[in-house]
This record gives sequence, structure tokens and C-alpha cells, in this order.
Amino acid sequence: MTDQPKPSLELLIAAPRGFCAGVDRAIQIVELAIEKYGAPVYVRHEIVHNRFVVDSLRDKGAVFVDHLDEVPDGVPVVFSAHGVPKAVPAKAAERGLSYLDATCPLVSKVHRQAERLVAAGRHIVFIGHAGHPEVIGTFGQVPEGDMTLVETVEDVWTISVPDDQNVAFLTQTTLSVDDTAAIVSALQARFPAVQAPRPDDICYATTNRQTAVKAIASACDLMLVIGAPNSSNSVRLVEVAEREGTRAKLIQRAAELDFGWFADVRTLGITAGASAPEILVREVVDAIAQRFDVHEREVETNRETIAFKLPRGLEAA
Repeated sequence: MTDQPKPSLELLIAAPRGFCAGVDRAIQIVELAIEKYGAPVYVRHEIVHNRFVVDSLRDKGAVFVDHLDEVPDGVPVVFSAHGVPKAVPAKAAERGLSYLDATCPLVSKVHRQAERLVAAGRHIVFIGHAGHPEVIGTFGQVPEGDMTLVETVEDVWTISVPDDQNVAFLTQTTLSVDDTAAIVSALQARFPAVQAPRPDDICYATTNRQTAVKAIASACDLMLVIGAPNSSNSVRLVEVAEREGTRAKLIQRAAELDFGWFADVRTLGITAGASAPEILVREVVDAIAQRFDVHEREVETNRETIAFKLPRGLEAA
């Protein structure tokens, strides 16, 4: 008796996908800090939103905490890639803690823009998701009351600002490009004098990953996004695929695959959020290949060559 042949499955893998330069840099900072100072190295908030990455760093000697108060005296602390309010490094300095800032340079750029706009007397409308660490960090760069959050087009019409003629907007770096464009159009309609950031705040990696999903989603019967449920850019990739009319599922690991999803699937799309390592993509593909005769093709829409410098003092570690 011969084994039944496996059903055939076309696999379209989006590129770019997975780690971006900011995530790569943040992880390196934690690893080099452990190498330089020895374990434990404390990290305020998940360094990036990915359980596999966090667990791997924990195994190497990183300790993740939610608040600076949980960091004992005399040990180094790293601030996550999402950025922190100004009060956090100020408090660390006050306590004499040595800290390393792993904030993504593209998030730091938004922080500096916020400071400049407020110094110039403008009120900032910030497009983002309430409660996201990046939003909390950006709001913490300027005095309270100088920035107003909008999450939807509807919000634009209900907010009040001190002076309609003196408004600027900034955005979280990991938003849906299409949703943000709609909110910006509404802002420009309500506040014709609104000042836009130059260049756009949505980061290159978020934009590229969404573009890559758009390029393959309509050709797929199902799209898998590998990423964490608290990862803004990963959740946006699911939404992008669904807007193209394609069923999409967010999974963290191969163990979360449900092969019930695969009934009638002939072409499967796969991508990964900016904080998901490539090893998880391969894990998912290998698990699928145990059940299907997989024909894999990478569809590249852009090639990323960006790399960010490490903080001084760690380069040599």
C-alpha cells in the first residue's frame, strides 16, 4: 500500500517581511549589553513585540519589567524600540542607573519633530492607537495638553484645538498607510492650515510590508501573518490582506496553525511583521510542508538596505 500523495499548495512569500532595521538594532543592543555588562540586563517593556524574541533574550540574561521602579540599583537598563516618555530617562539618571536607549531612530525622529513643533507654538494632532507604547512615549516628549490623539476619521471632527490656524500632525510609525491617508485627508479638510510632517512618519518598513502584502493577497486564498497580537504593524498586515478580499490569520508560531483553515486553499500567502524573525517563517513553512506538496515562491516588491548605528560605547562590545 502506498502513501497518499500530499495535496499541492502554491506558497507566495512576501518580501520584504520580518525584522526591520530598528528591531534588529534594538535586539543587538540588548545582546551587546549582556556581553559587555554581564547578566542580568534589565529591559523596560518588551524590547520588541514578539514572544519568541523576548524569550530568547530572557534565556541570555535579559529581565523584562514594566516599570523603572522594578529595576534594582547598580544594573544597566535598556529602553525598548517603541520609545519612552522623557520622564523615564530623567528618572533613571536621577537614580544613577546606566541606561541604553534602543528607541528606533525613526521613532526618535518623530519625538524631535514633536518638540520642535511645540517650541514653535503649534498644537499637535497625533494619529495613533491609544495605549500603544510608541504613542505613550511620543506624548511624553511634550508638555501635557500640547498634543491631541486621533484614532479614526470620526475623531477628527470631534476634537477641539486651541487655534485652528496653528495645527500640525504627526503619526505613529506603524499605522495602516491607507487608514492614515483617510485621516490626513479629514484633518486637511477640517484644518486647511495643518502642517504635515516631512517626510511622512509611517516608517519605510511598515509601508514596504503593507505594499508586499497588497502585491500577493489578491492571488491568495488565505494569508498568514506571523507576528504578535500586540504588534501594531503585524495586525495592520492582516487588515491590508482582508481589504484585498483575502481571508487572513495572525499567528505567532507554527503551533498555532489550524489546518481546518486550509480547506479549498490552493494558494497561500505568508508574511511576517517587523518584529518576527525569519526562523519563525521557516518553522511555519516546514510545518505546512509536512502536509502539503509545497511550491514556494518569494515575491519581492522592494529591497531594504537600511541599517542603524548602535549607541556609542556598544559598537566596540
